[in-house]
Amino acid sequence: MTAQQQSQPADDAETESLTLVQAVQDGLETEMARDDDVLVMGEDVGENGGVFRATDGLYEQFGEDRVIDTPLAESGIVGTAVGMAAYGMRPVAEMQFLGFIYPAFDQIVSHAARLRTRSRGRFECPLVVRAPYGGGIRAPEHHSESSEAFFAHQPGLKVVVPSTPYDTKGLLTSAIRSQDPVMFLEPKLIYRAFREDVPTESYEIPLGEAAVRREGSDISVFTWGAMTRPTIEAAEELEDEIDVEVVDLRTLSPLDEETIVESFKKTGRAAVVHEAPKTGGLAGEITATLQEEALLYQEAPVERITGFDTPFPLYALEDYYLPEAERIVDGIRNAVEF
Repeated sequence: MTAQQQSQPADDAETESLTLVQAVQDGLETEMARDDDVLVMGEDVGENGGVFRATDGLYEQFGEDRVIDTPLAESGIVGTAVGMAAYGMRPVAEMQFLGFIYPAFDQIVSHAARLRTRSRGRFECPLVVRAPYGGGIRAPEHHSESSEAFFAHQPGLKVVVPSTPYDTKGLLTSAIRSQDPVMFLEPKLIYRAFREDVPTESYEIPLGEAAVRREGSDISVFTWGAMTRPTIEAAEELEDEIDVEVVDLRTLSPLDEETIVESFKKTGRAAVVHEAPKTGGLAGEITATLQEEALLYQEAPVERITGFDTPFPLYALEDYYLPEAERIVDGIRNAVEF
């Protein structure tokens, strides 16, 4: 599958209709059945099936030695998982919310991301850290962060954000099979927003490949996760006046620079949509990449359509904070009318 193709199962594949969170569970179950070294650990992932039921049924199927309920101690969860990975296992550690991950930050950036380099290749760290992220579900403080840029900045980590059920299972499979640590960030706003046909068999979607969700010729809009759907909605709303190309990055580290640059060379204009704050967000990195690799194709400043440089607000302002189709439409028009 090339980066330019829409993600979809083969015509003859046996499929089932799944939500995104069900695709997470299916991906975990499939890999655990295939490889005895794969295990799941985290708070309430066992008998309870996880806070969003992403591990539902795994405890009954694989037992307490491979579906491990841990204390409420994020640093301990990831630190233990790093040791397991160095020993040769393939742990999948769940953080209940991305906003709870900060106590484990030292283990991720100081140990997981550096293990291969520190040991001069003697040890690898085939570890996946799963975390629901993003806003839009009316949650309390610390439950709605989009801090993906923290992890994309760290060499040695891969950062993956799916936006569809089909991609979720395929990307999670690739993450689990990776020999390097992967941050697998799941947009919880769309956990149960829609269904999609997902193959029952195992399959991989390569990490580091973007997907062009909608082809266009006037402007390239780069996005990921839950922002993919409102971006496509905005593109469809504008279809009679602006031909919008929508590129779902899927992997934030490593970025698919080839697809990003080639899309921009075709359109000459760009916007980036993400729900994280603007300052220090990945929109800046994407903009810099376009400047370095395709400056002479540029027709207008790159528009950044993002969250605001404030802590994520509570209920009353949550919808205002998140980029939605109307704000994305305005940003696209700004870039095209420059």
